[in-house]
Amino acid sequence: MLAEKGLEISSLGYYPNPLHPDEAHREHVIAHLKRVIVGAEMLGVEVVGTFVGRTWDATVTGRNWQKDLDHNFELFVTIWPGLVKFAADHNVRIAIEHCPMLWADTWPGGSNLPHSPALLDRMFEAVPDDNFGLNFDPSHLVWQHIDYIRFVYDFGDRIFHVHAKDMDIDEEMFYQDGILGCGFRWQIPRLPGQGLIDWQKLIATLYDVGYDFVLSIEHEDRNWEGSEDLIKRGFLVAKKALEIYAI
Repeated sequence: MLAEKGLEISSLGYYPNPLHPDEAHREHVIAHLKRVIVGAEMLGVEVVGTFVGRTWDATVTGRNWQKDLDHNFELFVTIWPGLVKFAADHNVRIAIEHCPMLWADTWPGGSNLPHSPALLDRMFEAVPDDNFGLNFDPSHLVWQHIDYIRFVYDFGDRIFHVHAKDMDIDEEMFYQDGILGCGFRWQIPRLPGQGLIDWQKLIATLYDVGYDFVLSIEHEDRNWEGSEDLIKRGFLVAKKALEIYAI
């Protein structure tokens, strides 16, 4: 059916918290992630997108930020090397999305550990396997004020998949809440071409580092929600914005 429509599955996605402090929950989501990996192999899909996750512990969190990071990386290196090897054994590449997953109940640490260049460097130093990389989403960098063009050059060989999502910033809300407001009111997800990202420059940079795979449109734009017709029109608007620069 997909072939008849000229479509293909670029990746399977499952985005839980494999470092969750509740061990039963952690074991459950890790087991399901392995099933997704096996399913990808059965479908001939080479990429599985997911999160690293993040744990928290009242004895190490709070004001001691570095101790919390160290605690998380200790757990990371006990869980993720085996998961990455499991994926390699099934001919699958793991693409970690670098979204911090910050909400009111997960501020300030979020529930996904590697969301900045320094944390990603530390992650890849701990698990350098060739099948362990990124599901790159520039929108997560825009609102963190991280240079998304430099990011592509720094991590180009680790980019396995790309989410095409734009981001706008409500400057009035940013003024009112400040950077420590964490973007709850001032970060505005947009469809490609509707926000602050320079897609021509970004796509050229992706080509520079050798990326020639999909741009998967991620639709979280409230301006194009509310009805099936509006959602479809939103996807077409995004497609037209991107296909000028990438075919």
